[in-house]
Amino acid sequence: MSAWVLPDHIADVLPSEARHIEELRRELLDTARGYGYELVMPPLLEHLESLLTGTGEALDLQTFKLVDQLSGRTLGLRADTTPQVARIDAHLLGRIGLTRLCYCGPVLHTRPARPHATREPLQLGAEIYGHAGPEADLEILQLTLDCLRAARVGDLQVDLADARIVNSLLLAEDISETLRHDIHAALATKDGSAIDRLTADFAPAHRDGLRALVNLYGDATVLDKALECLPQTPVITEALSQLRWLASQISGAAISFDLGDSRGYAYYSGMRFAIYAKGASDALARGGRYDGVGAVFGHRIDRDRPAVGFSLDLKELVSAVTPLALRAAIRAPWGNSASLRSAIAALRSQGETVVCVLPGHESEVDEFHCDRELIEAAGQWLVQAL
Repeated sequence: MSAWVLPDHIADVLPSEARHIEELRRELLDTARGYGYELVMPPLLEHLESLLTGTGEALDLQTFKLVDQLSGRTLGLRADTTPQVARIDAHLLGRIGLTRLCYCGPVLHTRPARPHATREPLQLGAEIYGHAGPEADLEILQLTLDCLRAARVGDLQVDLADARIVNSLLLAEDISETLRHDIHAALATKDGSAIDRLTADFAPAHRDGLRALVNLYGDATVLDKALECLPQTPVITEALSQLRWLASQISGAAISFDLGDSRGYAYYSGMRFAIYAKGASDALARGGRYDGVGAVFGHRIDRDRPAVGFSLDLKELVSAVTPLALRAAIRAPWGNSASLRSAIAALRSQGETVVCVLPGHESEVDEFHCDRELIEAAGQWLVQAL
């Protein structure tokens, strides 16, 4: 095998795409900063038990594992940054009030999340800790939409759900974890016959409610139908009310609902969302509420904090949006004169990109679009249009 061949679903990022990714990274982190989010940089490598604590348990099969040559302990390469940010909030910051954090960095997956996906996503996200109300849900949703708009994604559609609806129907029954997993899988595929078979021994209200969830997806009329066919428990009533309120607060995007959506059921504890671009087969961003995520990292009861956030893969986002226009640059000759070097340094200090043409490479084309050139006239270095 050739030494330059990379592992399956791992790829180099070449100049044009790398430039676009980096420009988006800066734009999206600046958008989060505009909302008051503080940047954190968790390590790529951690003790395995830390990475797989709490909500991280669901990431076990996706996590690369290795042995630390210093301590002999098992380490993991993060497959998701959210548990790490929860650890920072709970154990390192320890704030009592509201905390807003954002991040951007690579994660590694043992298997691609879907066909043709990379095993090395560049994950960007944001989290709010310390507020249990729907106001934090709305802020995260608005921030996610603004990030996608900053990336110049148009025709957005927000798909809303709430993990409490399915969970409340299942928690009312004494079932095994295996059966719970099978029911969530059947809901994910909208398999009504499987739901009928798996819930045959359930109380009629719970069985009928789960069966109804198979068809509770679509526009806002879904919420009215849900009130008619789901048990009118306080949990379900509150979840539906909050979904209706959230939908009423969102502008500039189409809204849909999928009340039986149970992807990531071991992760989310409340409202959840996925945002799609028109014609896209998979979501560009996902998020939701996962209260108590930091409780396992602290010894004080107040670390059992409410949390809500979102994440997206910048590599995937870049492939779904129009490339940004190249920034215009200035072409300059190569030379040893102090005046030339001073002129080039002055232009670069002003934020200009100045590309020096090395001897013998005058006819080559590079990544940068040079629409001006630096020339010498009457002993002065001047910039003129090409």
